[in-house]
Amino acid sequence: MQQRSGSTLKGVVTVSLMTVNVIAWCLVLFTVAIAKFILPVPAWRRWLSRAMTALAEGWIGTNNAIFRLMGSLPLEPRGLEGLSTSEWYLVVSNHRSWVDILVLQAVFNRRIPFLKFFLKQQLIWVPFLGIAWWALDFPFMRRYSSAHLAKHPGDRGKDLEATRRACEKFRLIPTSVMNFVEGTRFTPAKHAATKSPYRNLLPPRAGGVSFVLSAMGGMLHSMLDVTIAYTTATPSFWDLCCGRVGTVRVDVQRRAIEDWLAAGDYTNDPAFRERFQAWLGGAWAEKDARLDRLLA
Repeated sequence: MQQRSGSTLKGVVTVSLMTVNVIAWCLVLFTVAIAKFILPVPAWRRWLSRAMTALAEGWIGTNNAIFRLMGSLPLEPRGLEGLSTSEWYLVVSNHRSWVDILVLQAVFNRRIPFLKFFLKQQLIWVPFLGIAWWALDFPFMRRYSSAHLAKHPGDRGKDLEATRRACEKFRLIPTSVMNFVEGTRFTPAKHAATKSPYRNLLPPRAGGVSFVLSAMGGMLHSMLDVTIAYTTATPSFWDLCCGRVGTVRVDVQRRAIEDWLAAGDYTNDPAFRERFQAWLGGAWAEKDARLDRLLA
């Protein structure tokens, strides 16, 4: 595949505009985040959470406007009908490039609730970003390793329960949780190393999806199965800024999340684990065929 022609000058202009955008919005975002941190009144915090989300959507919207102005990200989305900012979604996608996140933000901003990712509990201590993620109500998860559980068997299940309690606030707040099911970006080397049975995808990591569904306690009603297809070579962020990205086709399939998917114990119940893996494997086989069609 050939890359679209682009210019270094366009890349410099795009990065400069995005840098100004980041600085301008982040000054306001961090001010609101600090206010939320020092004001422990629940009603104020709920209001500030809504303000933080509106600011983050404004930041992303300005990024999208920059891409449109520079002609950097030509999108062909399909399947967006009927989406709402008043529902609860699990968003899953294949993962080729860091550009995927910008594609998802461009497609879904203000069409569904602000996209959130599950983050490891330790990341709350990252300077600046930790308080921003906390203020934006990103869900933090605590997961014990197999080695920890071998030494402390009494802790089994406590990580999931702690994450569930932290996610209770989403019961009344429409939420979208994003998960790159492959767990890493696709490369030919990783495809070979994992002996993937799929032509265009790495094997899905079912445990992570099951953990998200269990932690959210049945709050997520629909899964948005997103397939991203780059019609040119997989782009880098610099390729995007320089206008070297060809048409990006984005297909969105909406699937109901059945009750049983959030009710089982993936770690300790082999029968449930096998059933869950079969369900996700079937969805992944369909995605693989869909990618073939999108790239044809």
